[in-house]
Amino acid sequence: MCTVLIVEDNVDLRHMFRAVLMLEGFRVIEAGDGMAALQILDSEPAPDIVVLDIGLPIVSGHVVRQELAAQAHLRNIPVVIVTATDVGDTEGVACLLRKPVLPDELVRTVKRCLAAGAGFADR
Repeated sequence: MCTVLIVEDNVDLRHMFRAVLMLEGFRVIEAGDGMAALQILDSEPAPDIVVLDIGLPIVSGHVVRQELAAQAHLRNIPVVIVTATDVGDTEGVACLLRKPVLPDELVRTVKRCLAAGAGFADR
């Protein structure tokens, strides 16, 4: 079973992501901000993929991306960037979803990124 780490500060959107992905058979871990995501990445086995909002409180999604790319055991994890605005720095972003995100679009993108192995080491 693949594990997805969802990092999203909007509770309703995070819960929708979780429900949709669980229905597709994924194991889901959630974080409501970037600091919580970093703590999860340090304390739990690495997820198979990360769905990452860029506009997060406390620690931004950009910082979380940098930390993923900097750590050898995390850099191969595919990352789906979710944003309501322009990402700005799109280097290394293979999978991008713009809000509002439709459930089927989320599932398609997660599966495509897992299949492609869109981690940072491939850049």
